Amino acid sequence: MNWMQVTQLFRPRLLDSLHGYNRHQLMQDVGAGMTVGVVALPLAMAFAIASGLKPEAGLFTAIIAGFLISALGGSRVQIGGPAGAFVVIVYGIVERYGLANLILATAMSGVLLFLMGFFRLGSLIRFIPVSVVIGFTNGIAVLIMLSQIKDFLGLKIISMPADFLGMLHALWNNLHSASLASLLLALASLSLLVGWLRMSRRLADTRFKVIGMVPGSIIALAFATLVTWLLSLPVETVGSKFGGIPATLPSFEWPDFSWDSARYLLMPTLTLTLLGAIESLLCARIADSMIGDRHNPNQELMAQGVANFVTPFFGGMPATGTIARTITNIKSGGTTPISGMVHALTLLAVVLVAAPLAGHIPLAALAAILMFVAWNMGEWREFLVLRQYRMPYRITLLAVFFLTVVFDLTVAVEVGLIAACLTFIYRISSLTRCEQVSMADHPELTVHNREIQAWRLHGALFFGAVKLVEELEDHVQTPVLVLDLKNVIYIDSSGADALWHLADTCRKKQVQLIVCGLSHQPLDIARRSGLVEQLQGQLVKDLATGLRCAFSLFEGAGR
Repeated sequence: MNWMQVTQLFRPRLLDSLHGYNRHQLMQDVGAGMTVGVVALPLAMAFAIASGLKPEAGLFTAIIAGFLISALGGSRVQIGGPAGAFVVIVYGIVERYGLANLILATAMSGVLLFLMGFFRLGSLIRFIPVSVVIGFTNGIAVLIMLSQIKDFLGLKIISMPADFLGMLHALWNNLHSASLASLLLALASLSLLVGWLRMSRRLADTRFKVIGMVPGSIIALAFATLVTWLLSLPVETVGSKFGGIPATLPSFEWPDFSWDSARYLLMPTLTLTLLGAIESLLCARIADSMIGDRHNPNQELMAQGVANFVTPFFGGMPATGTIARTITNIKSGGTTPISGMVHALTLLAVVLVAAPLAGHIPLAALAAILMFVAWNMGEWREFLVLRQYRMPYRITLLAVFFLTVVFDLTVAVEVGLIAACLTFIYRISSLTRCEQVSMADHPELTVHNREIQAWRLHGALFFGAVKLVEELEDHVQTPVLVLDLKNVIYIDSSGADALWHLADTCRKKQVQLIVCGLSHQPLDIARRSGLVEQLQGQLVKDLATGLRCAFSLFEGAGR
């Protein structure tokens, strides 16, 4: 593989964006990047804490992964970093396998993501049904909100279980330890978030729209921190829980993991890979619709892979494309990957300069912010309009949602994909049909009261529809059978095998089989499966020719 081929396979969007880049674009990107950095600050810490990690893990992820995803990615405006979708999975991995194996699982998922992009598999993610995506997205949102009740109420729970029933049990048994100060502070922060969002929407078309562009999460965080400090509220803070945030650069650390436990990480790794790919490409598609662009999904996956392989060795967590921060980047004027790189550098500057101030941030305020984010990431209206969809769609969505909440995201995605595949197979097989050609339109083919039997197939002849051909074997009662396959658009190996057996059955019953209309893919599979040789020249172009051949068989037999 030469250099030109490498650049075609791995070509970051940043290289194309720099052509004709000017000072005006730079100012826009710097402004947008700084805005997104401010938005990402509380979210990065909140996602890390909710995942059972220290707050700096989220910040380091936003810095390192955010920079790499923007610099190497296939989208002009996508912002990468820690995401709410990973909270439940990461928390479960940390609880069951430990932090060292989280690093290993994240790095392995990075390798898989890179390979998916390198082998051009980015477009396959689009084949995942919408019902599965909505089901697990809403399920993750419920689990995130449930996991934040502890800090929202200020409960004294030393270790929060990772499973749904365990969380409910722990919350119920510790309700007596709720803190009124934490509850009031969390409610005030949540109310401020909702109120600020409504106000910013009203100011969007006025001369005060600049005020509305200030992130509500920053307003709520500043308010809660200031109130906690001024009133000396007895609430848990980042400093009291984690000892603050170190004002240092991320350093490389090789984890002390055990291969005995690492062998159990296959399913968590696959879940991180699949979820990271879905989230990043879904985010990129939303960004494309807003800016009128088209991202490179394979390049985006390779960038996600590099970021997820590098980041965990510097104290980070899994990363992917983030919808909220990407939209903020677009609305703030970001036009190239430079804005995403500036966003990462902004966070780095905050960590180095303002880290001591982060120790005063109350966990109740971060819980309120995360609940607000979780509510907005869920597509709750889909539950209200479920009656408009078919039963398979409803069953798949509700099953994935239920399994995500109660059992495990990996199980939910597996069951959802299986259910979607079975539904698709059933629907396609039901569209495939076989109808008899009426001989009333061809009276000349009736000779000595012996009729030619002709059948026409429609749709796809695959393993889910071969019973149509198998039923023909039981109804072969005439000396000549004409099978019209002009309207068959696809035949798989099972369909070709069924046709081969039909031809063999006709030979044993001394019935002449004439197949008409094979073209394109069906003709190709017929050749490769040996069906053409089995027919021994009784393969004609269309039904009319086939019927004439059938009539000539009678004439040649002297009937």
